Amino acid sequence: MASPDISAASGRVLGSSREGRPVVGFRFGRGPEAVSLLGGCHADEPVGPRLLRRLAGYLAGLDAEDSMLTRYQWWIIPHINPDGAIRNAPWQDPDAKAYDLGRYLAGKVRELPGDDIEFGFPRDEADPGARPENRAAYDWWRTCDRPFALHASLHGMGFAAGPFFLIDRAWEDRCEALKASCRQRAEALGYSLHDVERHGEKGFFRFERGFASRPDSKLMAAHFEALDDSATASRFWPSSMETLRSFGHDTLTLVSEMPLFILPGVGERPGPPDPAAERWKRRLDGWRSELTVGGAPDAVSADAARHGLVPMPVRDQMTLQWTFIAAGLNQMSAPAA
Repeated sequence: MASPDISAASGRVLGSSREGRPVVGFRFGRGPEAVSLLGGCHADEPVGPRLLRRLAGYLAGLDAEDSMLTRYQWWIIPHINPDGAIRNAPWQDPDAKAYDLGRYLAGKVRELPGDDIEFGFPRDEADPGARPENRAAYDWWRTCDRPFALHASLHGMGFAAGPFFLIDRAWEDRCEALKASCRQRAEALGYSLHDVERHGEKGFFRFERGFASRPDSKLMAAHFEALDDSATASRFWPSSMETLRSFGHDTLTLVSEMPLFILPGVGERPGPPDPAAERWKRRLDGWRSELTVGGAPDAVSADAARHGLVPMPVRDQMTLQWTFIAAGLNQMSAPAA
């Protein structure tokens, strides 16, 4: 998608963050169905916002009669977490072709449950507990006068065997073409798909290698209740995916999970337990400890490279995120089997 990042100044200010920074949205097109795309819920996952800024720039430059604008109406929030973006800026070079492990481990900042924007949307119109960023998005979405056919929340993982695609469980039996498109594109780029078997924990039900259901706020809360941690359980509000489906339509909701760093050997069997993953966890814990006592990020990155840890190129992450979105658009338009 050869287009420049769009300027936030050309978007619509939906509201402000806790610290007063603008939350900006973009709307394009006049199609009969709406498509919602969201990035930045977790600000230590930078590639989704990068893709959505470029997509918004691309859509802004299209002729009004282009099919992308006549078939759909696009509702895009490239980065819903501007405060988190500032905190993670020291390691997130805006034009990085890949991210540096040492700088990532030394500088990443992630919100805990209760401040997690993905699981912080209002329970209803009158809910006073949501963060202002969530309220801004929610109120904007509610102005839409057509059904949301698709919603994709673009996320990432720090470390994994490869790309991972999460699909609304309500659509599990209707997404064979979508899965085939994503699988083929990942394989063409040389990636093995991530695989894990969590038996429904937090809402993650495995479909097949590389594909699982998206998380669910109620199952997230149930997980912590089972750990006798009612305080954490109480901090989960609906996700963006649950919110869009609560508007009364059979919205196909997707969550992309692209790793910043590929862990060779992980996922050869769908753990846990996964011996390779455990070995990498020990190495990562060791590198974090080195940084805590004053180790140099460059030295950590060099050591990781010697062990075979591979940064996933941003271009590949964006390609697979867009493949996922495009396959979702094709899937929701396909005739029922």
